[in-house]
Amino acid sequence: MELTPQVTVAGLKFDLTIILGTIIAAAIVFGLIYFATRKVSMVPRGLQVGIEMLIDMIRGITGMTYNSKRAEKYLAFSFTLFLFILVANQLGVILMITGEVHEPIPWLGITQEALDEHHGTAHVALLKSPTADLGFAFTMAISVALFANFVGIKNGLGSWLKPFINPLHWVEEISKPATHAMRLWANIFAGEVLITILMTKFPLYITFVPVAVWIAFSLFVGIIQAYIFTVLTNVYIGQKYAGGH
Repeated sequence: MELTPQVTVAGLKFDLTIILGTIIAAAIVFGLIYFATRKVSMVPRGLQVGIEMLIDMIRGITGMTYNSKRAEKYLAFSFTLFLFILVANQLGVILMITGEVHEPIPWLGITQEALDEHHGTAHVALLKSPTADLGFAFTMAISVALFANFVGIKNGLGSWLKPFINPLHWVEEISKPATHAMRLWANIFAGEVLITILMTKFPLYITFVPVAVWIAFSLFVGIIQAYIFTVLTNVYIGQKYAGGH
């Protein structure tokens, strides 16, 4: 597993690779929307066509989960969530940047002990998919869980509390964000790890075809995982409107 540069501020560690990847993913999403809507026309052309197709797909997700009024209410949220995760998933596959470090860099959290664990030479990830980080995936999943429960409380405190009488509901509430995060993280992380191994441990003339095939497969997986994460997010929120069931 590669190292990532980290800085410590007020006792808190910040992964610079994840921060950079998140900023780039957000900037790409902003750029896509800006250029797609800069010259909106009644007859879609170019990037506008693709964005409208995505919106129609997301409208199908929200339409299956909520009534018509709520479906439109959560359309923008679901579209933004899907597009951000989609870009974040593909970032490390398309733009993965790594480097070799032979000397410790303490101010970036790369210590001699870490280098010794990697036999004196460590691969440092300078850019990868944010969603390939377990902490990032859990943060998103927990945020979704908190928002869903906020919706449940706002919809009616009594109906939100009622399911908690059943002990199994507590297990369900804990397992939802855990499985939500693990599903996303495991698929993206596994894809990037295999690409890294193939590209760093073997000559390119041997691994060119397998790497190309795996990159194509990883791009497909990234699309599927963005879709699944968005669908489950809406399902969890929709359950709170239905009293937690």
